[in-house]
Formats: sequence, structure tokens, C-alpha cells
Amino acid sequence: MMQLKDILYKVNLNAVTGGTSVAVNEMHFDSRKVSLNDVFVAIRGTVVDGHDYIDQATAGGAIAIVCEKLPEVIVNGITYVEVDDTQSALAIMAANFYGNPSGDLKLVGVTGTNGKTTVSTLLYQLFKKAGYKVGLMSTVKILVDEQEYKATHTTPDSLTVNRYMRMMAAAGVEFCFMEVSSHGIHQKRTEGLIFAGGVFTNLSHDHLDYHHSFAEYRDVKKLFFDHLPKSAFALTNVDDKNGLVMLQNTRAKKCAYALKNYADYKAQILENQFDGLLLKIDESEVWSRLIGSFNAYNLLAIYGAARELGLDKIEVLRYISELESVSGRFQYFVSSSKITAIVDYAHTPDALKNVLETINSIRTKNEELITVVGCGGDRDKTKRPKMANIASALSTKVIFTSDNPRTEDPVAIIEDMEKGVSAENYKKTMSITDRKQAIKTACQLADNKDIILIAGKGHETYQEVNGVRSDFDDYKIVKEILNQLNK
Repeated sequence: MMQLKDILYKVNLNAVTGGTSVAVNEMHFDSRKVSLNDVFVAIRGTVVDGHDYIDQATAGGAIAIVCEKLPEVIVNGITYVEVDDTQSALAIMAANFYGNPSGDLKLVGVTGTNGKTTVSTLLYQLFKKAGYKVGLMSTVKILVDEQEYKATHTTPDSLTVNRYMRMMAAAGVEFCFMEVSSHGIHQKRTEGLIFAGGVFTNLSHDHLDYHHSFAEYRDVKKLFFDHLPKSAFALTNVDDKNGLVMLQNTRAKKCAYALKNYADYKAQILENQFDGLLLKIDESEVWSRLIGSFNAYNLLAIYGAARELGLDKIEVLRYISELESVSGRFQYFVSSSKITAIVDYAHTPDALKNVLETINSIRTKNEELITVVGCGGDRDKTKRPKMANIASALSTKVIFTSDNPRTEDPVAIIEDMEKGVSAENYKKTMSITDRKQAIKTACQLADNKDIILIAGKGHETYQEVNGVRSDFDDYKIVKEILNQLNK
């Protein structure tokens, strides 16, 4: 058991009521989990305020309370620690509680609107191929070397992050690759972590339901690079107009990658087909099974990060040629009737545009491109008409449908999308609220050699309606329907 004073190391304290030389059993920010001799950290969340549950934590046996404002009733025998920001305090305390495990790993954070999962997962694959023990913290899953755990958030809470990293360090993991979301940065979940490097992929329209403006969203991403130590590297995509912004105030070693502009790591697309990409990276040709220009950027980011982490150029290029696509990211198959079905997580305007432009750059234009797309409920509404406009402009047919409606009316979400369709494209579109029926209709409309894109959910194996999650896997469903139709 650790003492409270050791857990509070490096936390900015305003006042302490009671002693800090007390033994602590566990740490929690959920009052329902508190038991005897635990510390409760009161977090002000977007929905609930942990300060309202201090009494519940006290009743549960808390030995200490960390808060921004003292409760009206002070209980004898309990230590109260006042701080300006309990989210920041939780992150630093969590790192201390688990023995600062990120310092025992080479931790690399990947941030940006699109590509975080692909880049972090492929880096995990590459370093595994190179013979290292590796950790992964992604939207899809958490991997402690080869042991898999289910992920619930893009960037988990500070306690979860540090707990898994302690498990990684104990298992002999040398490198960990972690998705870093804007929510995670804003909520201080990455504070207290020691990063060996950071990678910026790109920045486009997303999460404006949470961040009040695009400028705020960009600046939150930039904070991650501002806080990197001098010993780390900061690798950015300089073809993105916000790429250099990320490096403005960083103390880390600045390096860049690009397809179009001057950069430390350069690539050129020589061939772009449905069976893969032929790239020239730093004057060496390499074949990859991944598809599309957006994946050329992802592969170049992986190459740059691996080189910055000390791997040999030829070795890295060889492993890149062996990498496999990530679940739900341009995942495709061709049916017996030669219909190509593609499932992709594209759930932002920019990601959808990238996927559709990639398909259009490869197809011969003699085939139909039928897109099935929806938008999530209780999320950024401003992107709905934009996504519909992009889908209808770049497809030959579009079916608007449900994604994860959550607590919103799916019909109302689709109506928001339809507002973005221009008059000349309206005849291409139809709306089917039931997602499975929408996918089935796309399959029925498709003919020999046509292409179906099912966008928005990608790797997700559920659909959330009114708080209830039911099994739903786009890839399994479209494969099953096409096999049944067997045109």
C-alpha cells in the first residue's frame, strides 16, 4: 500500500486538511467503487459532477478526498486535498500510484482526426514483426503484448491507462503505441505520462459538438505536442495545413513527412489499385496491401516513427510490405458475382471524401459505386449535411441510413443529412432507416463488378439505439447478404 503523500507527488496543491502520511488502498473517481481506505477524486464531468458524490464516497470508507471545492461537512479522520483541477490531479496521481509505468516503456502517442487507429495498430504490427514485445491502446482494443482487452474509449481514463501500462511494463513490453484523442487531451488523461514521441496525422471537421470551434479543436491537439519532453520526437504531416502548427511550441525533436511538400520522410505513389499500393519511400520501392492515398500517408507516418525509434530503413520497408489492413478500415472482399463490398469507419466528411476519392481513382467508371452512409446521434450535427453532400457528389447511388442513433430519432438525423444534397444529385439518393435493410437494398441494386461502400461504423460490432446496444457487424452482414443473393 502506498502513502497518500507519495501519490500526491508533483500535484499542485491549494490546501490539505488532515494528514498525508496515511496508507491508501485504491484510487477511484467513481464513488460507487470506493471502499475502505481508498482515495476518491471528484471530477467535474460533462454530465455529472463528482463533487455531488463526496458524501457517498465518504460513506463507502474513503480515507482521502481530492476535490476542487471542499464539501460543507468535513468528516474527522478523512484527509481533504484541494486542487485547482482534479482531472490534472487524477492523471498525475494515477501515474504515481502505478509507479510511473510509461517511463519504463517507449510510449508513442498518435493524434489527428483520421488515421489514429490505423497508424497505432500498424506500428504495433511492425514492431511485433521486428521481434519486440509491444503494447497497443486503440479505439478497437488494448493489447498487452499478445493479451487482448476490450477498449471502451479512444483514450481511456488516467487510471485505466496507467494500470494497463504497468501490466505492459511487468510483461517486458518495450514499445507502446497509443491513440490520443482530443477529448483525452482536453480532459488531461495524458498528463503524467512520459512520451518518447508523438505523431500528427491530419486535422479536419469532427467533434464540434464537444469543442466549440475548429480553432479550439486544433489547439487542443496542439497541446499534446506542447507538452512533449525534449527527449521525444514530434512527427507531423506537413501536407496538412495544420501540420506545422503542431510543432510551433514543442520542445521535442521536430520532424515531418509528406507526399507533396519537402519533408524528412518523403513518399511517392507509383501504383494505386484495389489489391494494394506501390510506393517509393526515401528512394526505395515498397509494395503494401493497404489501399488509397490516405493509407500512403499512414504508411509514411509509420515509416517515420519507426525510423525515429531507431529501426533500420531496409528492415522497416520489409515489414511495411507485410502489414495487413486494420479491422473496419477499407476492409473489403469480392463476392462470387464479382461485386466488391468495402467497409470503412469513415465517419467524418474528410474521411468519407478520402475513401470515395480513392475508390473513384481506382474504378474504371463502368461500374456503379453505391454508398450506404449514416451519421451518429447525440454528436456533431454540423457534419451531417456535409457528409451527405460528399456521398451524393462522389457516388452513383447513395442510401442514407442509421448509424448509431443513440437517443436521437434516426429519421431526424437522416433529414439533417438530406439538407446537404444538391438539386442535381438528389435523384441519386434514397433513405432507408433500418441499416440492415439499407445494406440489403445496396446489394440488390448492385450488379456484376459494381462497388458497394458501407461507411461510418467500420470495426464496430454493435448498433446503439436509445441506450441499448445490439449486435451489428457491417462486414458480416454485407458478406452474408451477397452470399445469399449470389447474383
